[in-house]
Amino acid sequence: MIPNPIRKVLSSMRAHRVRALLMGGQACVLYGAAEFSRDTDFALLAEAANLIRLRRALADLRAEPIAVPPFEVKYLRKGHAIHFRCQHPEALRMRIHVMSYMRGVKPFDTLWRQRSVVELADGIICDILSLPDLVQAKKTQHDKDWPMIRRLLEAHYFQHQKKPTLKQFKFWFQELRTPSLLVELARKHSDLCRQFISKRPLLRFAAVGSSAELERALLTEESTERELDKAYWDPLRRELEQLRHYRG
Repeated sequence: MIPNPIRKVLSSMRAHRVRALLMGGQACVLYGAAEFSRDTDFALLAEAANLIRLRRALADLRAEPIAVPPFEVKYLRKGHAIHFRCQHPEALRMRIHVMSYMRGVKPFDTLWRQRSVVELADGIICDILSLPDLVQAKKTQHDKDWPMIRRLLEAHYFQHQKKPTLKQFKFWFQELRTPSLLVELARKHSDLCRQFISKRPLLRFAAVGSSAELERALLTEESTERELDKAYWDPLRRELEQLRHYRG
């Protein structure tokens, strides 16, 4: 269930035709892997006309920038998140975060083509990151994101396991993080598993039912992604520190 303040944010973005995709915790809720969050996160098209539409939506929400960086397109294009806080009574103190570029995530035009469209109970239409793109966006250095990736994949697997498509099989073999499910998948679909071992070598442990080795390989895979994310964010973080210094 999406709380009312977030519905107000979503309806304002929709009313002003902002080209943006819901991601983060609220997208996880819609995909059946609940995550509590008082924030609303969006992937945003960083083009002039779209930023004008965003400013109108923010004005409707009485939202002002908070922290750094300032609301400028150059920071969005570098990969920074820009943060706002709403003062509209229906979304009081709700925080909005927008980003245009994320590590390992496809360009916005591709994200938009692959998006999911959800109609909420009160008729609000919501554009959200596709599940594969959301999973990729959550491969960060933050502890909370990895259990969420696992829950997202489990929810998707259990929802579609009876009549999966080839695309879903590919997604599971490449992304599932639950050893028992990977072993089960490899046992039931051994030919497909062998096809994906070259792209994800840890599947060789799933193929022989070695859960302990698989668990260790998954932790190594996670550690590698965390380090890549840290390296990606280090220069951006240094730039934020400089901005805070100049602002102070």
